[in-house]
Amino acid sequence: MSNPAFDPDNVIVVGFAEDDRAYEALTTLKELASQGQIGLDEAAVLVRDEDGHIDAKDQIADPGFAGTASGGLVGLLIGILGGPLGVLLGGATGLAVGSLFDLADADDSDSVLSEVSKTVKVGRTSLMATVVEQSLEVVDAAMARLSGTVVRRSVADVEAEIAAAEAAQREAKHKARAELRQARRDKHHADAHAKVEELKAKLHPDHKAAAATA
Repeated sequence: MSNPAFDPDNVIVVGFAEDDRAYEALTTLKELASQGQIGLDEAAVLVRDEDGHIDAKDQIADPGFAGTASGGLVGLLIGILGGPLGVLLGGATGLAVGSLFDLADADDSDSVLSEVSKTVKVGRTSLMATVVEQSLEVVDAAMARLSGTVVRRSVADVEAEIAAAEAAQREAKHKARAELRQARRDKHHADAHAKVEELKAKLHPDHKAAAATA
């Protein structure tokens, strides 16, 4: 009987006990794809630096994609997890995933991005890929032989959370701009009031002096 919850289009992130296994795992995924056991759209070996930045040390993409894996969903996730989002979330203002999701509370959260981010550990090598699977056992068994732990989320769930992140960022920027406008209005009002009081004092110097000695 088929599993009604099974989704063949998935993002997988694999952490390894030994760093060099990530490169072997990438080769393994390519072999599984060449054998027709899985579909492989994109894959990259990742390393997260101490400052949180993520480098793609090796990457592949389906020939149907323009450019490399950096132009697809894997590349977008690298940008989200490793630093501010670029064009999608407003250039340099950007959005780090940690500002949306408290990674310390990820065990109590349904956040897809938090779960994925926890797997890409600082100073360790991991593998990220988008795959089309006929069953979960093929990739899981292959990664287990390399001491890899697989985190799997459907492409649909990942895309939905990225879209939610973009909407949250847009709302946050709108709120920030509104607060800045209000602050400017308040400052202008305070400046204007001070100016009026100054003019009143100049027009009625005797009244000012009397008020000061009262």
